[in-house]
Amino acid sequence: MSFYVMAQKPILPVTGKNDTIKVALTDVDGILVPWIVLNEVSIVNRRIFKSPEDLAKYRRLKYNVLKVLPYARFAGQRYRQLEKDLALTSNKRKQKELIKSCEKEIKDLFNREIKNMTITQGSILIKLIDRETGNSSFDHLKETKGRVPAFFLQSVAKMFGHDLKAKYDVEQERDIEAIILASGYYTYQ
Repeated sequence: MSFYVMAQKPILPVTGKNDTIKVALTDVDGILVPWIVLNEVSIVNRRIFKSPEDLAKYRRLKYNVLKVLPYARFAGQRYRQLEKDLALTSNKRKQKELIKSCEKEIKDLFNREIKNMTITQGSILIKLIDRETGNSSFDHLKETKGRVPAFFLQSVAKMFGHDLKAKYDVEQERDIEAIILASGYYTYQ
């Protein structure tokens, strides 16, 4: 008894000299169907504002969010790096040195820019740092500086209209979240 086995022949398209797009093909009932993998596309509705004042408020919020977003992103990255460094050492003195060097690095890089921020930009920055790290600014201060300095800085911040304990709530901050997502920045932590 003998068997005759024939393998499937690959279906190759006929190409011309000017064909430049290479695509994958699928055979569907004898018809070659080309397909291309595309990036995810978000379709959003155009926002309609009730008044020109609402539009102006939104544009101002967008300006403020986009201005402070790089600082929040850097703070999140630097905080995660500091957590890794602190986890590698159990020596309290070495941990304090790491915290001081991190604080000095951030002050040297952004001291002038952060001092020139408005109160609104400062409160947005506090919320975005919470969004980035999952902890409020007060919690970060309490971890790195201690309870008493954190309480003192919270009191000073309250005098200037800030709350270091402010948490980022996606539902409450829908406009900020929409601006961040529209800018192409998606990740938390």
